[in-house]
Amino acid sequence: MTSTDHPRLAVRSPADLLAAVPYLLGFHPADSVVVVALRGRRIIFAARADLPHPADPAGPARHLAGVVRRQRADAATVVGYGPAERVTPAVDAVRAALTGAGLVLLDALRVTGDRWWSYVCTESGCCPPQGRPYDPGASEVTASAVFAGQVALPDRAALVAQVASVEGAARTAMRQATADAERRLSRLIGRASGADLSEGGPLRAAGLAAVRGALRRQRRRERLGDDEVAWLSLLLTHMPVRDHAWERTDGRDRDIALWTDVLRRAEPELIAAPACLLAFAAWRAGQGALAAVALERALAGHPDYSLALVLDDLLRRGVPPSELDGWPVFGPSAVVRPRRRRTR
Repeated sequence: MTSTDHPRLAVRSPADLLAAVPYLLGFHPADSVVVVALRGRRIIFAARADLPHPADPAGPARHLAGVVRRQRADAATVVGYGPAERVTPAVDAVRAALTGAGLVLLDALRVTGDRWWSYVCTESGCCPPQGRPYDPGASEVTASAVFAGQVALPDRAALVAQVASVEGAARTAMRQATADAERRLSRLIGRASGADLSEGGPLRAAGLAAVRGALRRQRRRERLGDDEVAWLSLLLTHMPVRDHAWERTDGRDRDIALWTDVLRRAEPELIAAPACLLAFAAWRAGQGALAAVALERALAGHPDYSLALVLDDLLRRGVPPSELDGWPVFGPSAVVRPRRRRTR
């Protein structure tokens, strides 16, 4: 399941809502059930799950309702994408779970092919039995979203591809850069005394310098070289270095761009930390779907990595980024707030 906060789009009709959903999620959903939650007249949240197996149509219903309720929403609309025989039982189950959780159900829609139907509206003039044509590209909502720079990828696979490992010559170059970085790290450790190593002195100093250098380069919109990515990804395996990077990561576009690039280029055994940093930045930015695919990469290769497990739990429970009170903010005019305890 993925969830996200919402971009600002004016939605005045079911057709507008259907045009907005891909921009709320970041991609065009298929074989999915989506819940769009509101507080008052404002969309505050959207959550998506795969259509459940026909033998268990209520699969994601209770969980989706709990996630939406946690946003302090008071109303919701359900949208199912796919064939009627799979969508209808899934939407019915989610409708029941939402009303059982005390939310007002505004509408329940099905999108199949290029048409949509309402399960709530019975007026043939408004909602004919054959459905209504569906062309999100013709909507003012779509035009507004594109004008504002918002992106809706073709499908979830396109989102997964955005965090996938580089291949071919780029992978070969990174493999060599990482081997060089490992030799550099061995020399650094070899020069340190036992006391220094026990306190992490040289590793921590090198890591903090690498993180700060990467952030400076990103602020100047400069891409890191292969040697810099290899060195940084290797040092991020040292927890104090990872936590230093974590404290300086927020939901800024440049944070997302940096950790996406590092994740894609890092060697497979080194992706856990950059994947978590990307997931955290995306979650803070309200890009729940991007956070989810980053965590999928982390957990596929490192299923016991504790930070990935914690972030995955936050996402699955729909904990909003606003709950992270006290997160430090850094910058020329920033006020540093008290830090919370870190999870290793």
